Amino acid sequence: MTTGSLLGILLVAVVAFTSLSPQLGGTPTDPEKAAYAKSGHYQNGKFVNLLPTKELTGGSTVGVMWNFLFRKSPQAAPPGPLPQQPLDSLAIVRKTPELLRITWFGHSASLLEIAGQNILLDPMLSVKMGPVSWATPKRYNPALAIDPTKLPYIAAVLISHDHYDHLDYETIEKIKDRVGQFYVPLGIAPHLRAWGVPRNRITEMNWGDSVQLPNLKLRCTPSRHFSGRGLTNRNSTLWCSWVVQGASKRVFYTGDGGYGPHFAAIGRQYGPFDLAVVECGQYNEGWAEIHMKPEQSVQAARDVRAAVMLPVHWGAFTESLHAWNEPVQRATAEAARLGQVITTPHLGEPVTLGAALPQERWWER
Repeated sequence: MTTGSLLGILLVAVVAFTSLSPQLGGTPTDPEKAAYAKSGHYQNGKFVNLLPTKELTGGSTVGVMWNFLFRKSPQAAPPGPLPQQPLDSLAIVRKTPELLRITWFGHSASLLEIAGQNILLDPMLSVKMGPVSWATPKRYNPALAIDPTKLPYIAAVLISHDHYDHLDYETIEKIKDRVGQFYVPLGIAPHLRAWGVPRNRITEMNWGDSVQLPNLKLRCTPSRHFSGRGLTNRNSTLWCSWVVQGASKRVFYTGDGGYGPHFAAIGRQYGPFDLAVVECGQYNEGWAEIHMKPEQSVQAARDVRAAVMLPVHWGAFTESLHAWNEPVQRATAEAARLGQVITTPHLGEPVTLGAALPQERWWER
């Protein structure tokens, strides 16, 4: 009974702490929930996928946690910080409208330069994650290629979903005053409002919605995933992928999610793409419908008809059981088998489309 009481007290303390933490975000109003119900993807107070999707495809939550705690690969994390190229903010400022360049910071956070504008994808640019950092994975590197406060003006921030490794409170706090507009799937606006982002600089979007920027169109497209930042708000916000379309260049970002026919549909409707930024990492047999294996990631790039694939969602945090570099090893092997061009830059190394692509196998060193 004493042990049970202690565990109960600990659980209550954790719930109370996280509930009070600003990291949890905000809560939608009743009129907002009523609007979500008209989206076509909202049932019984929760958002749903296009296809029936299980968050766990084998075992139980307790079993998954047990495996994560005690059965991770001995190489789950690298032996030291990963090689990283410091990013010069002045270099970001110097660009032409024809330039298509992307810089990956680790995990999914990337700076996309297209049509003369700066677009940030899922900017998780903190070393620690979430309201209880001792209980969540820590970034491999003690610092990033650039401090978020050093970034130049950002025309648009694109968020794919509200999980802590994609929507980071600390990063939003640092960049919010230098961002033109935040484009987010339905339900995420309350989080940003709670963190001080003005209402008029947040645009919520449903699958199929698009917005026009100068010389650039942004489209919110489907993904196959789930959402939630607390114990009681699972699937209370939508998740998505993104199409970024300039006058002559097109980029697709998958966000997180399992493999499905939506990739081929996006490829038919909006492709071909010059670049696909594809989730590739933090997969597990128990999450087979909400995260892709590396071979599926390569196939997704093929489905959307991408000239070049950039694998992301690895190289920063250990969130699954596989070795830290297994995703890129398997993805490069499958890309070679299928003839898919793939680029594998160092953290912070800019990739310019139309120039020589970084393809060094640096993760083997």
